[in-house]
Amino acid sequence: MILWPSVDLLGGKAVRLTRGEFGTETAYDADPLDAARRWVQEGARALHVVDLDGARAGEPVNFEHLERIAGAVEVPIQYGGGLRNVGAVRAAFSAGATRVLLGTAAYRDLDLLDLALAEYGDRVTVSLDAKEGMIAGEGWTETTEIPAEVAAKRLGERGVRRFVFSSIDKDGMLAGPDLEGVRRIAGALRGTFIYSGGVASLADLERLVALRQVNLAGVIVGKALYEGRFTVARGQALLGKGDHAEPRRAAGA
Repeated sequence: MILWPSVDLLGGKAVRLTRGEFGTETAYDADPLDAARRWVQEGARALHVVDLDGARAGEPVNFEHLERIAGAVEVPIQYGGGLRNVGAVRAAFSAGATRVLLGTAAYRDLDLLDLALAEYGDRVTVSLDAKEGMIAGEGWTETTEIPAEVAAKRLGERGVRRFVFSSIDKDGMLAGPDLEGVRRIAGALRGTFIYSGGVASLADLERLVALRQVNLAGVIVGKALYEGRFTVARGQALLGKGDHAEPRRAAGA
């Protein structure tokens, strides 16, 4: 499994929200590039970069920061936030993303999803953002009546093979991961997924590893790294060699 340090962009800074709620942000780096470089220097094999401004606005806002990060590091970058049309998806790849992360658009615009999958295949990841077990959209500001497991099955039937499962109830709380949610999602989807939400310690990573879910390919960690609960190197060592990672790329590629 791969440890994915998160770099969340809001107002030009690297921040973390609590339960995905705008107005609860804590700013950690005035320049997101500083956070990205720090995680890579500590041993990150990939980065999870989210345009929170874009998620709220419904269109990307922070491609400039994506370009700067992609030009400075040599690891794969997964990028999401406000990617709701094919032009935005293409622009994200042009700006340096290795993967794109679709959220709301994957459920509401199936033509976009099908086109993105046809054009980019497994470089397209879909986010299963769950609040009390139900899918949330519009930058986590709206909750649907679609259970996350149902969404996973439907998306798998359309050809999605890579997912991020985020427990909004756990996000930013440093109260431990949603282990039961991970089990349910692991049994519902085709392909692989990355988990996000609530990881606060190496013990939490050990609990995720102990689930022995073969399709759990990685873990996204944000606040715990920013607050020094553990290092990237120790987290990655615990998760293992990471057979699901893309190869490293040249800076700016």
